[in-house]
Amino acid sequence: MTQQDLAGLIGYPAAILTTLAFVPQAWQSWRSRDLSGISLPMYGLFTLGVGLWALYGLLIGSLPIILANLVTLGLAASVLWLKVTHRE
Repeated sequence: MTQQDLAGLIGYPAAILTTLAFVPQAWQSWRSRDLSGISLPMYGLFTLGVGLWALYGLLIGSLPIILANLVTLGLAASVLWLKVTHRE
């Protein structure tokens, strides 16, 4: 097994797990529309960071990094959008 094969065996499950870990928060936010416990600065920074990770993945050609971060970017951006548009 090459180092690249091992990296894929680690990278894809890691990407899937970290992306799936974010789904319950996004789902709960969309379902309840209650974002009172969510920090706007934190989500803004998080969304920016995920976008930069996706760009980094594109630059180095890493499919696990690209896919995981594009999916997470969509989820995070949707929560951020809800937070901004449904301010209390």
